[in-house]
Amino acid sequence: MSDWIAIGALAAVGLLIPIGMMTVSALLRPSVPETGKSTTYESGETPTGTTRIRFNIQYYMVALLFVVFDIETVLLFPWVAIYRPALEGGVPMFELLWPMLAFVGILAIGLVWAWRTGAVKWTRSPRATQRKTERDLNT
Repeated sequence: MSDWIAIGALAAVGLLIPIGMMTVSALLRPSVPETGKSTTYESGETPTGTTRIRFNIQYYMVALLFVVFDIETVLLFPWVAIYRPALEGGVPMFELLWPMLAFVGILAIGLVWAWRTGAVKWTRSPRATQRKTERDLNT
């Protein structure tokens, strides 16, 4: 039962410290309301247009692929750390290689699929295409 008391105490401290810090900062900070603080960007510039902008979906796709292959790297390191000791312990090589080769193979199939469907193909903006066309015409 003492383990649960320690966990509860840690949870209480983990909650009380941030709540206490926010309370103390709310009580001590100066409150100087002015119109500049209520603007969207607080930079002194008058905002123009809306805050909703269109962005290229390719950024999202690249971020997802990065996360997938970052997780692959995180999973490969522990496997590499136990590979040699497991071989020396008498585990057959096929039993060690099969799960990781299957994992990397599935990821490779996913990457090939993403490549073939154009998910990782970076598209050019119309302005960049126009500049290249103008540059080609001038030469």
